[in-house]
Amino acid sequence: MRSIWNGNISFGLVSIPIKMYPATEDHSISFRQIHTRDGGRIRYRKVCELEDSPVESSEIGRAYEDADGALVPITDEDLEALPLPTTHTLEIEAFISAAEIDPLQMGDAYYLGTPGAAGAKPYTLLREALKRSEKVAIAKYAHRGRERLGMLRVVGDTIALHRLLWPDEVREPAGVAPKEKVTVKPAELDLADTLMQTLGEVDLNDLHDEYHEALEELVAAKVSGATPTAEPGERPAGAQVVDLMAALKESVRSAKEARGEEGEGEEATVHELSGRKKAPAKKAPAAAKKTASAKRGGTKAAKTAKAAEEPAGKAAAGKKQAGTKKAAAKKATAKKQAGKRGTRTAS
Repeated sequence: MRSIWNGNISFGLVSIPIKMYPATEDHSISFRQIHTRDGGRIRYRKVCELEDSPVESSEIGRAYEDADGALVPITDEDLEALPLPTTHTLEIEAFISAAEIDPLQMGDAYYLGTPGAAGAKPYTLLREALKRSEKVAIAKYAHRGRERLGMLRVVGDTIALHRLLWPDEVREPAGVAPKEKVTVKPAELDLADTLMQTLGEVDLNDLHDEYHEALEELVAAKVSGATPTAEPGERPAGAQVVDLMAALKESVRSAKEARGEEGEGEEATVHELSGRKKAPAKKAPAAAKKTASAKRGGTKAAKTAKAAEEPAGKAAAGKKQAGTKKAAAKKATAKKQAGKRGTRTAS
C-alpha cells in the first residue's frame, strides 16, 4: 500500500512520525465517453488559452482568481511557508466520546502507520490510551491545500483517521421535511415496530453490490459478443399508499415469509410499545364475583372457628393443670400421715 501523506502526530510534547494510507477503495466500473456516431473516444485536453496548445501536467500550476477575474499565482513554496503548525502535523486538540460527532460530518477514512522502530513506542502508547479511555481524538491537519478536521480512533491494532467536515460545512435540513401536518396512529406505530422486529438485524458482511455484479456480467457478455440475457429488474410500485395499515400488515407478512418463519399465513400481530399506558382491566364476570365472595366467606368462617377453639383449648388446659395440683396435694397428705403413725409405733 502506498502512502499519500507523511507527517507527525502531535500528542502534547510527544511526536509520532506517521504515514497516511487510504483505508477504502472504489470497486465501481468506470466508463469512457465516446462519439455515438462512430465510436471515437472523447478526450479532454488541457489547453493554454494564450498559446491555444495542449500543456503537459508538469507545466501546470495553481492560481487564485479574484473578483475582477485576475489570476494570482500560488506556488508550492508559498503553501509550505504558511505559518500553520498543521502543515506537516496532525495536531491533537482534544479527546471526546465518538457519540458527540454528527455522522453527517464523517468523510474519507485513512490508516495511519509509523515507519521504523523509533515511532513504534509512542504510536502504541497513543493507541492503548485511546482504547482504555474509549474516546476518540480530534485533530487538525493540512492536506491537499487546506486545513482539515480529523478524528482518530483505533481499528484492530491500527490508528485510523476519519476526515471530518467542519461544522459550518454541514447544511441545515430546512424545508426538506414534509410540510403537511399528519398524525400517526398508535396502531400504525405498533405495526411499524413489529415490522422492524421482524426484519431484525443484519451482518453488513452479508450485503453485496448486486448492481455491480449485474454490470460485470453485462460487460463480459458484450466483450464475448453474446447477447445479454438478463431481464430488466422489476420497477417498484408508486409511492402512493391508500391504506397504511394494510401496507404495514402485508410488509410484516412478506418479511416473515422471506425469513422462513412459521405462521406465514397468520395475520400480523401488534406489539405494544414500551412507555404507553395499558388499557384498564376488564371487570370480573358475575361467576367470578361469586367465587371470590365464597372464598372471602370461607376465610371468615375459618377465622371465627379458630377464634372459638382458642378459649376452649385454654379452659381444658386449665382443668388439667388443676387436677394435677389436687392429686399432688393428696399424695403429700398421705405421706405425712404415714410418717406420724411410724413415730407412734417406735415410742
